[in-house]
Amino acid sequence: MDKKISNTANIPTNKTQHPSTALYLRHGRTTAIDDHSDLQVLKRIKRYLLPKDFAISPALLEEIVAGYDIGDPLTDDLAANNIRFAKPLQQIISGGDGLDLNSDLATNASFNALNEQFSSHPDWFDPKLAQIGAVAYRRYPLMLIWLLRNVALMAGYSIPALSLPLIQTGALMHDALPRLMRTYAYILAVSEHPQSDMGMRNHSQPIDQVLAIGSEGWRQSIKVRQIHTLVRQKLLKGKGNAATGVIPNAEQHHNPDGSWNTDYWGVPINQTDMIATHLQFSLLIMRGLRLLGARISPEEAEGILHLWNLASYWMGVDLERLPKDEAASWEWLYTYLSIQQLDFKTGQPLAKALHDLPRQLMGEDNRRGRFVEMVNASVTRTLVGDDIGDGLALPKSKIRFGVLSSVPILFALDTARQHNATVAQKLEAFRAKRQDNMNWWLKKNDDYYK
Repeated sequence: MDKKISNTANIPTNKTQHPSTALYLRHGRTTAIDDHSDLQVLKRIKRYLLPKDFAISPALLEEIVAGYDIGDPLTDDLAANNIRFAKPLQQIISGGDGLDLNSDLATNASFNALNEQFSSHPDWFDPKLAQIGAVAYRRYPLMLIWLLRNVALMAGYSIPALSLPLIQTGALMHDALPRLMRTYAYILAVSEHPQSDMGMRNHSQPIDQVLAIGSEGWRQSIKVRQIHTLVRQKLLKGKGNAATGVIPNAEQHHNPDGSWNTDYWGVPINQTDMIATHLQFSLLIMRGLRLLGARISPEEAEGILHLWNLASYWMGVDLERLPKDEAASWEWLYTYLSIQQLDFKTGQPLAKALHDLPRQLMGEDNRRGRFVEMVNASVTRTLVGDDIGDGLALPKSKIRFGVLSSVPILFALDTARQHNATVAQKLEAFRAKRQDNMNWWLKKNDDYYK
């Protein structure tokens, strides 16, 4: 493994850095922009997805680094006053009877700002465009969970700034299956649309538009935003100790008193890392679908990003910081990845927990479980890169390029769907059945899917 990828003990210095970009090297988590130039994922983005004359923008570098030190000002203010906002916010907007809103909460400026944010859609939101994106996003249920698990999540585990909060809280490590399925449930909730069959299956009122006020996606966005806020405050106070004995007790992980090292990492779950997560769920999954043979039109791609823009706005991301379109998203992601310290040892426990799930479910000696694990690892290695696969200690397989056999199959099915209404109907029925099968855990454990 390349030493400059794996060695992250010291803050990097690069005397050849241009003066206009040198100011961004003020957090330990940040490395010089050319330290990872040989990383496979960066090579692919630069070769296939960026303009030939692309150069990293000093202004974007500064914006990304400044975002490390900003959490979610509205909800952080509420947390500082020991206010949990999710339940009263949902109740007051949904018109719940008998709600006795605490007078302090009723006059709290941050709570009222949240109330305004979640009570109606912003003027820029286009529900028709979002629905176009949601339909495309949900068209391939098997591919969706493949890409969530083996591309979006696994790729994030190579970045310690993203994986350390999960390690510190125990998330996706001790309860890997519930955490994975809750994450899956969230991307399903965000992409639920009027043609979805949820209303018929759970006897609820079908939604009239994507991310409607009061919908499951709306409800979960409020709940997850509160969870993120509580985790942020917990880590800042040094109360997350699940990493003890799991990863090396490096000085940069925390201050001497056990509190979160903001000088090194910025605040946990900050604006910049939330945008990276936004792009994991939107841009990376969309790119993976295309690589696996899906036909996603420019309008559908715009719709997917638009859909997640609203979800991320509800999750507390500053709208002005979000990339404006697909091209800008790739520029943002390339810049972000270029300057992140990569420490695979931090992410290995998360990667192992996720990788081992099939045999945990099917039995240690189950051949099918071992096969599924090898397919999953092959998806990561094929779409993300062998260097990250090696770093996360994922197994290698002779069948790894077999995942690409789906490309001509999916491409042919999409072609038939676009030109034959009967085929389109049959494929939609198959998709709905497959989606229902994928939701097996949620149907057992989540009231919304029962």
